[in-house]
Amino acid sequence: MVKKLNERIAQFQDANNVREMGLYPYFRPIESAQDTEVKIGNKRVLMFGSNSYLGLTNHPKIKEASKKAIDKYGTGCAGSRFLNGTLDIHIELERRLSKFVGKEAAVLFSTGFQVNLGVLSSLTGRNDYLILDEYDHASLIDGSRLSFSKVIKFAHNNMEDLRRKLSILPEEAAKLIAVDGIFSMEGDIVKLPELVKVADEFGANIMVDDAHSLGVIGKNGAGAASHFGLTQDVDLIMGTFSKSLASLGGFIASDAATIDYLKHKARSLIFSASMTPGSVASVIAALDIIESEPELIEKLWANTHYATKLLLEEGFDLGHTESPILPIYIRDNLKTFQVTKYLQDEGIFVNPVVSPAVPAESSLLRFSLMASHTFAQIEEAVEKITKVCKEVGVTSIKERI
Repeated sequence: MVKKLNERIAQFQDANNVREMGLYPYFRPIESAQDTEVKIGNKRVLMFGSNSYLGLTNHPKIKEASKKAIDKYGTGCAGSRFLNGTLDIHIELERRLSKFVGKEAAVLFSTGFQVNLGVLSSLTGRNDYLILDEYDHASLIDGSRLSFSKVIKFAHNNMEDLRRKLSILPEEAAKLIAVDGIFSMEGDIVKLPELVKVADEFGANIMVDDAHSLGVIGKNGAGAASHFGLTQDVDLIMGTFSKSLASLGGFIASDAATIDYLKHKARSLIFSASMTPGSVASVIAALDIIESEPELIEKLWANTHYATKLLLEEGFDLGHTESPILPIYIRDNLKTFQVTKYLQDEGIFVNPVVSPAVPAESSLLRFSLMASHTFAQIEEAVEKITKVCKEVGVTSIKERI
């Protein structure tokens, strides 16, 4: 008898179809450190697909801190934070992070994805509501699916739609609005001042996922709530370490009572091994650098403004981005794959975003900046993107005015 699961798996041909065209763009093996320039196939490639916004992943101070932590604590903790996996440096980092984002307390998770799984699945109950922006990160969506709460989505950054959705909910129910600080594909910033007003009107709590905001916006890179001066109006601030903080892991910060509750209720914390010593020490070192070298964020924004200017001058459609994430809209799945492949051949690494991640008519190249990029590297990338897009026949490029 044919096993139905195997039959269903065999029907998945999307990846093979792209492979057969020679355009498969995923799981590309990089043979060097994540930097502005990497090696792929022993060839120099400029990296414009990284989330290392401050360019710290290869910083000597961070690497040295990680090595020292391994020498002292070993390579792992052999257990969860809940039991035997809490080190003194975990506590130190939690104190640093809560102060950094302006909250009473924080708790570390092994990954950012696990933060959102744990928080959204445990905070609200069966008769409560989770309200998500339709463009929220997959981890927020998956966390909401693990909750017994009812889940409602509102139109992207549309506060009138949010108000309409909240207005029909029972007053006695707990309501948690979870949004990205900077949306990871579109690059725009949450309309937090308007959202706070709507949340206050209906007695809703707010959680901001600052995965792509930390080190990018706010005082010293403290994120979206800091950016708008609304830290005390946001109940929960989440962040990851795999972007600006040059490591792996995540955290949630809030008032002390909420953090204590999550420490005893969030299953992805209780039943997962804790962050490795090297990863924790890397984040501490990255925070030291961010707090002592504010010019890094200034350089990131100088690069962002320069790249945006050049791309717009060439007629590219960048949507509504307000960040170092520049979505270059191709609006055709096949052409997006073609441009990605041809750009790598030209020595430029970018990430394709196609359906079902976005509608086919919204397919794009995700072009992201680092503080460590030079203007010369940006110029080379824009020149080659323009050349390849013209060769492929990208029709979504706006006409120059």
